[in-house]
Amino acid sequence: MLTLDQLRVLLRQYADQSGQAVDLLLIGGLAMLAYGHPFRATVDVDGELRDGVRAVNEFLGRHGIPTNLGQSVSGWSVVAMPPGYRDRATVLIDDPGVRITLLAPVDFIISKLRRGTEDDLADASWIAARFRISAQQVQTASEAALAASLEDTALFLFERTINRFCSTLNSSSS
Repeated sequence: MLTLDQLRVLLRQYADQSGQAVDLLLIGGLAMLAYGHPFRATVDVDGELRDGVRAVNEFLGRHGIPTNLGQSVSGWSVVAMPPGYRDRATVLIDDPGVRITLLAPVDFIISKLRRGTEDDLADASWIAARFRISAQQVQTASEAALAASLEDTALFLFERTINRFCSTLNSSSS
């Protein structure tokens, strides 16, 4: 299992060795740990890097850590992320040469619902409960994401996923 501390140490080593700073928007299992999940296990790093995707991927790969990295998390799905998601991200780690940020909780929920696997739905539900995110907040964020997306029939599936998720949120809050 990979921990946030291990990632921090490795990214500092990368920055020291390469002379390149790392600015990582963390998503996935490590983000769940950072949000306070007590036992979410992961072996990989998922996130958005401003620069150096190939170099960081190769460095972490040499240490046995798989990655799913890109310069735009929004581009990972037909459904765009809500505009401004980077601006709403909060700083988790700000060390010399290493900056790691987390999506705002409602943006993280949207990122999970864009894919919509059972694990993603469970993560989104946990985040909603942990941060008291309402169905209305999710609905508003999803509308912003849809407005920023190009038209595609895949958006209909996302809308259904949002509606089911919000129904579940509403029924668990009453």
